[in-house]
Amino acid sequence: MEGFSSATTFEGVHYGIASQMNFIWLQVRSPFIVPVLKLCVVLCLVMSVMLFLERVYMGVVIAFVKLFGYKPEKHYIWEPLRDDLELGNTAYPMVLVQIPMYNEKEVYQLSIGAACGLSWPSDRIIIQVLDDSTDPIIKNMVAVECQRWASKGINIKYEIRENRNGYKAGALKEGMKHSYVKLCDYVAIFDADFQPEPNFLWRTIPFLVHNPKVALVQARWKFVNADECLMTRMQEMSLDYHFLVEQEVGSSTYAFFGFNGTAGVWRISAINEAGGWKERTTVEDMDLAVRASLKGWKFVYLSDLKVKNELPSTFKAYRYQQHRWSCGPANLIRKMAMEIIRNKRVSMWKKLYVIYSFFFVRKIIAHVVTFVFYCVILPATVLVPEVEVPKWGAVYIPCIITLLNAVGTPRSLHLLVFWILFENVMSMHRTKATLIGLLETGRVNEWVVTEKLGDALKTKSGGKTPKKPRIRIGER
Repeated sequence: MEGFSSATTFEGVHYGIASQMNFIWLQVRSPFIVPVLKLCVVLCLVMSVMLFLERVYMGVVIAFVKLFGYKPEKHYIWEPLRDDLELGNTAYPMVLVQIPMYNEKEVYQLSIGAACGLSWPSDRIIIQVLDDSTDPIIKNMVAVECQRWASKGINIKYEIRENRNGYKAGALKEGMKHSYVKLCDYVAIFDADFQPEPNFLWRTIPFLVHNPKVALVQARWKFVNADECLMTRMQEMSLDYHFLVEQEVGSSTYAFFGFNGTAGVWRISAINEAGGWKERTTVEDMDLAVRASLKGWKFVYLSDLKVKNELPSTFKAYRYQQHRWSCGPANLIRKMAMEIIRNKRVSMWKKLYVIYSFFFVRKIIAHVVTFVFYCVILPATVLVPEVEVPKWGAVYIPCIITLLNAVGTPRSLHLLVFWILFENVMSMHRTKATLIGLLETGRVNEWVVTEKLGDALKTKSGGKTPKKPRIRIGER
């Protein structure tokens, strides 16, 4: 009897709490929850339409680009550089090749070897390895590798710093201070896992030589480990859209596209005029590109010139990378919005494109609406039937946006459902990072270095494959 009484008492208490919670919910739902949720639905629908129009606009532009066969060679002067019997090799511009790296044990030989294998007159190129490694063993290995190439007659410089201030931006900035850099006209930049083809400079440098207002020639990334796992396939789908659509649209409309931080060649005078490298955000590449664009410089994107590189192969590594790529642009527009608006050297159309399309819609709205609308608001409306979401906003627009995003990687169309789920998961991390950048809170300048595996690259050469990358976190 005593046990029965206790059970009855417990059930009574439990029922009483549930009844009270249900009563409170009913009391607050109509006057508070419903109006707030309806407002959120309206805002999310507006953001969805903005994103939809942006995607349709880019889809239309890319369709015209493919239909009419747009090629940079048709719109900019491009002629192969030829030998001059009188001038000899001095007829060719001096090129600096920078390779910033940090404890890149698995890939340092690949990147240095690829840079040293670039086809260009040997007395007109300088390879500069910017080694910020903190591991003395790895630092020694990189130094020995540089010495090995130097013994073969390659003009290679091994540069180190006393500190890692500014991280990659700081290393690039310090590298430009050396006296021999003053002899150079252009600088090609490759991250430690990038392997350019030998003809890379012959394809890019002529655009800079024959077009004095061109500051940057950007190549496309080619992912050598895209088939490693399902997650790398998802990354390939997202990044292919960026390179095949977003970058192509920005280049073909002469509006703006960002420097990807690697696999590109800069005119050194343009870098200097724009104010050089700055470490105020985690997207120093985008920062420089915006400042150079505001000075009136033009950029060229070559979608058919691909440079091999490696995708993060673990979720943790990818999440940290996406934090930087989402937080940085949001923080940059916070710092540069007024500078862009007040600029008098570029057209109003270009200002609108950079602020609205490039930053606001693609770097902020895209992350926020994906998480807030599809992961929070839509599920919440199930509990509040008074709030209705129109079918065009809940079904048609998301489907069209998804299909437009998938056109960059047709071989992965059968993985579309997995990509949607993956992007929804990542939207939470991207939204959080975007808010951190906009509000400039504690982790705004968090810099994460993902140790490259070199697995897909080495597997093709018959090498062994490490199983897991390690993540190192550093605060700026």
